[in-house]
Amino acid sequence: MCRWAAYIGTPVHLDEVVSKPEQSLVAQSVHAFECKTQTNADGFGIAWYDSREEPGLYRDTHPAWSDPNLRSITHQVRSGLFLAHVRASTGTATSRNNCHPFTHGCWSFMHNGQVGGFENFRRRADMMIPDDLYGARKGATDSEALFLIAISEGLFEDPKGAMERAVGKMEALSREFGHTPHMRIGAAFSCGQALYAVRYVSDHLAPTVYSSRTADGTGRLVVSEPLHKGECWEAVPAGSICRYTADEAVIQDFVPQT
Repeated sequence: MCRWAAYIGTPVHLDEVVSKPEQSLVAQSVHAFECKTQTNADGFGIAWYDSREEPGLYRDTHPAWSDPNLRSITHQVRSGLFLAHVRASTGTATSRNNCHPFTHGCWSFMHNGQVGGFENFRRRADMMIPDDLYGARKGATDSEALFLIAISEGLFEDPKGAMERAVGKMEALSREFGHTPHMRIGAAFSCGQALYAVRYVSDHLAPTVYSSRTADGTGRLVVSEPLHKGECWEAVPAGSICRYTADEAVIQDFVPQT
């Protein structure tokens, strides 16, 4: 399992989320409290938006706590929308191409969870990615496959529906060729204008997702685990998709479709 954090609002330095809080994402890479795997040391990544449509991206295979470049970049870069992730592999190799977030065009995506038995049907999942997108398939994770399938299902035009269709297709493959748990997803993704979060599970153990307004009221945090005790954290309901801007939150039911 993995840990992640996302922010939307008035631009802040990335380290205000990544490393400064008492239970920051870097701290969670050493010891997470709400995660089956306490140590998340199989790489990290961060995608941030600024004046260009496509996000900046920095990923590496080092543990987040040991990378001086991560500390330097997050201390200098400011952004009003960014996604950060620390990885604990569920079976695929520790490589830069398997580190989250994944990006394509203006979209960025990161995931905590699993698709049961993915190794048994990875080729079938890859076949759901159309030829014009398959060149973007750089790694071997279920997360990247899910992201590219969602893009092929119309993520640009219909984020909710596209993600419901992508998750439904992957869950159907797991039910036919994989094993339980068929689908556990706590994910965040963005097009640079809004921040989306999904919390869904095919059994009863949904990955944790929380949101909170920042203390000064100018931004919103969406995380897999609270960063500190000072914010008023609200659990995102299981079986829901949320769309966040700096000013509002819209929560809808998330119903995978095949």
